[in-house]
Amino acid sequence: MLLKALRNGLGYTIAGIDKLTRPKPIQRSPEEQKKVDEAVSHLSLYQFYGCPFCIKTRRAIARLNLPMTYRDAQRPGPWRDELEREGGKAQVPCLRIEENGEVRWMYESSAIIDYLEKRFGENG
Repeated sequence: MLLKALRNGLGYTIAGIDKLTRPKPIQRSPEEQKKVDEAVSHLSLYQFYGCPFCIKTRRAIARLNLPMTYRDAQRPGPWRDELEREGGKAQVPCLRIEENGEVRWMYESSAIIDYLEKRFGENG
């Protein structure tokens, strides 16, 4: 119980620091941003607010200027149930990618960031 409270407190502290030190988003032309916004509408990130790996992923999303949909999978409810049922496990962060009528689930912060960088980064 004490360990959980300590872990949650530390996670929320890190999340607060993240909000204060968030990187500057990349700038795109309105036309380019509109294309990015449309592509991102088919993505959603399942995450826990205070998870360090989720914070790392959210920082990359902010830097890439992606209007991502976030799903809180920390508490029991529909998003956690969906993540377990369709993704296969309740591990976060997890990116749900819907393309061409197919859905795939990508786990691991580094893999998610790499995917987003290649698809939406300045050299992508």
